[in-house]
Amino acid sequence: MSKLYFMVSIIDRSLTKRFSSFYEAEGLSVSVTTLGVGTAASEILDYFGLDGAEKSVIFHVINGDKWRSLKHQLRLKMSLDVPGVGIVFLIPVSSVGGIKTLNYLTAGQEFQKGEESTLKDTKFELLVVIANQGYTELIMDAAREVHATGGTVVHAKGTGIQQAEKFMGVTLVPEKEMLFIVTRKEQKNDIMSAIMQKAGTGSKAGAIVFSLPVTDTAGMRMIEDVDEEMLEI
Repeated sequence: MSKLYFMVSIIDRSLTKRFSSFYEAEGLSVSVTTLGVGTAASEILDYFGLDGAEKSVIFHVINGDKWRSLKHQLRLKMSLDVPGVGIVFLIPVSSVGGIKTLNYLTAGQEFQKGEESTLKDTKFELLVVIANQGYTELIMDAAREVHATGGTVVHAKGTGIQQAEKFMGVTLVPEKEMLFIVTRKEQKNDIMSAIMQKAGTGSKAGAIVFSLPVTDTAGMRMIEDVDEEMLEI
């Protein structure tokens, strides 16, 4: 069975077009790209051959079989092993909000549904919501109705418009906002359902949502305090 992963590419910003074209040629037409700046400690930057310059962060959803072939091509064609080019890593995807979203994100990659969560003992999950710009308040209002505590918004640009029309029957605009919400595992399904119902692909927000397992946390006391208050009501 080929599992799903959230692939994150952090590269020098000058290489954005080159990497985007490479991924497109490899059949990964659906992506979200945002901008960043290197902030790691100098010894970490030195280890990876990176610096504190401007970066691009490119997100894809990819299956395990595709990753095995792509990893070789990243080294062969994109010189990923050369210091200063960038790093690429995977995070397991635990669930996806609906079959149309799954088909769109995988863009034709074969995938066999198995156990919902790759990591069974996780206490928290990260919900990743990708939506058209200007609808984060609508999404957060829906999430708060089922006791989500808050989120973080990142502006980005998406690709794969043709894939959206093919797999989802809707037209998406390239300007995107990514919303990250950390929640308890047992609240995940309620929040995902609320977002899909009020801001999903059939709405102007055009939101898609999936979740990633969080293996460890720090600073989550606020969520724990809110949960205790809800139990007292």
